[in-house]
Amino acid sequence: MDIEKYMIPCVNKKLFGVECLGCGAQRALLLILKGEFGAAFHMFPAIFTTILFFAVLGLHFIDKSKNYHKIIVSLAIINAVIMIISYLYKMTNF
Repeated sequence: MDIEKYMIPCVNKKLFGVECLGCGAQRALLLILKGEFGAAFHMFPAIFTTILFFAVLGLHFIDKSKNYHKIIVSLAIINAVIMIISYLYKMTNF
C-alpha cells in the first residue's frame, strides 16, 4: 500500500507558499517506520522528541497513579524550541 498518497497536505504551504513549523512531520514518521532514522531527522528534526512527547502523553492517560505533568510540559517546550530553531534554519538557508 502506498501510504504517501493519503498524507494530509500542508494548508499553510498550499495557501501561502511557505512551510509551517510542522512541515515534514508526516514524511519523517513514515521514514522512521521504514527504518531510515537519519533521513527522518533531516526531514523533521523534532520527530524524535515529538514521538517521545506523545508516548509520555499516552502514559499520562493510561497510568493515573503517576504525575507526568512536568515531563509533558518540559517535552513540549523542548519540542517547540527544536521546531522553531529548525524552521528558522530552514528558512534562512534554503
